[in-house]
Amino acid sequence: MHLEVPISGDSIKLGQFLKLANLVESGGHAKELIEAGEVSVNGEVVTSRGFLLHDAALVAIGDTQATVVTDTDGGDYFDEATADDDFDPEKWRNM
Repeated sequence: MHLEVPISGDSIKLGQFLKLANLVESGGHAKELIEAGEVSVNGEVVTSRGFLLHDAALVAIGDTQATVVTDTDGGDYFDEATADDDFDPEKWRNM
């Protein structure tokens, strides 16, 4: 199985990415797999949860693979044209 997982920003820590991609059940599970040498990044075993992943990094656990895809459209932002009709931007601007 291969997934493409979008992230906001330029990088993400390996442990966080495993949770984001739903490759593990919890942070503890991520820690166990990483420390046991069962996680590879771009074909190399990585044993640090804090290892930084960047765009196009290929993370694998067994037969499951996930590719990091960085957000290229600038991320989340407020757009009044597409905002929820019940939201009053004036209320928030004046706080």
